[in-house]
Amino acid sequence: MSKILLINPNKWGRGITHIWIATHSQILKMNGHSVELFDATFYADWSDHEIEFSTKTQMFQKSDYKKYVSFKNSPIHKDLQKKIDEFKPDIIFWSALSSHIHAEGEYVNIENGYDLLSKINCYEAIKITGGLQATASPYLVLKNLSKIDYLIRGESELVLTEIANKINCKDSILGVEGIAYLKDQKLVENKKQKIINNLDVLSPYDYDIFDDMTFYRAYNGKIVRAVDFEFSRGCIYSCAYCVETVIQKYYGFEERSNKSGAIKNFKSYLRSKSAETIYNELEYLSTKKNIEFIRCQDTNFLTNDRNILIELADLFQKKKLNIRLYIETRPEGINKKSIELLKKLNVDGIGMGIELSAETFRENELDRFANQEKTINAFKILKESNIKRTSYNVIGFPNQNEESILETIKFNQLLDPDNITIAFYSPYIGTKQQKVGVDLKVFNQYEFGADAMLRTNTKSSHLTEEKLNYYKNNFVDLVRKVK
Repeated sequence: MSKILLINPNKWGRGITHIWIATHSQILKMNGHSVELFDATFYADWSDHEIEFSTKTQMFQKSDYKKYVSFKNSPIHKDLQKKIDEFKPDIIFWSALSSHIHAEGEYVNIENGYDLLSKINCYEAIKITGGLQATASPYLVLKNLSKIDYLIRGESELVLTEIANKINCKDSILGVEGIAYLKDQKLVENKKQKIINNLDVLSPYDYDIFDDMTFYRAYNGKIVRAVDFEFSRGCIYSCAYCVETVIQKYYGFEERSNKSGAIKNFKSYLRSKSAETIYNELEYLSTKKNIEFIRCQDTNFLTNDRNILIELADLFQKKKLNIRLYIETRPEGINKKSIELLKKLNVDGIGMGIELSAETFRENELDRFANQEKTINAFKILKESNIKRTSYNVIGFPNQNEESILETIKFNQLLDPDNITIAFYSPYIGTKQQKVGVDLKVFNQYEFGADAMLRTNTKSSHLTEEKLNYYKNNFVDLVRKVK
């Protein structure tokens, strides 16, 4: 039996059930290993208190969230050292891929975890990590975060389990597929592991590993018990700014349609759990954990296998599961037929990426083909169906100008969403837009601390950091003041 310490380096100061933690914990335990979690979320000396920032900018409605959680005043590094001293892990692991790739600071977890461990005596524990940065550019990561022993590129549940098995048997891990490391300052990249085609092999995900306080979440001014969850993995689209393209490239899905932006052979890339597996997991969460709300992290919910969604909807209706869903999708998927399905699935809210309003910019710069008319129609249909609508907006793209932001504000006024979020553009390593930003000298080749919710890393002379912070802080107010 190997001992694995998972670290959740979340700096947002609100409960997030990162899916990679639940998946890795479960598959490791199923293989007889001992797994424990050190969660950094509720440490006063670590948190950036994102929920306060998002409430101040009106992206979140005011709530009593702080009454449901408590922050630890003990030094986080002291507590982490004590955890390692007592547990004596063979492996320390802190970042990975899942469908949770666009949200809650997952991109920067690899750096946050590294910062936590930089002041810690890990003894003989092997420091392994993965995730988006590791998949996109292992050399840059290992060069900048030099105390990491091994990276896992791509999906890591089965790879980490194989490593744990080998350590338990005292076998060498150097030949394990999917890993990368430095040897004599030169990068060694092993053969890529296969994509996980059957997500059911990872289920049921281990939500028991999280502290109960983690399940409380602010939603439209109220507090609900919620978890992050995935029905599927993969997105059929290849937007130039999106980290999904990093995973697509790793697994060889690089060809795409120039008209729709969809990757070719996407049916081999987009994978889903079975309806029965999804239902059983949700039923357990509802009855055993009192979870009432599911934050679906599927990149595009409505491109999931329609037969699976229909089967799941029938189970929802037949067994009267008392649970609501929040999903993310694209406007072109919203129509009367899909609304009927979403209603049966108890979908309470939908988030959709607007990014910015200029259709030409979206198509030419971002490889995102989303018709304005379809977007307007989607928001209208959802309002008529009493499904809450959230628009996702991004400011600070390379080549974007201030007029573009003002036009996006006007477009949001037209859509009149129930909720509005504004993210800073982040230069995700390995994406087309990141390379554009580097070429324009708007961003460095490697940007530390890239967190789309909290900060911009821009060096732009026209959309300056000061100007972007102004629009971040006032975007919602500028949209709403027209009323």
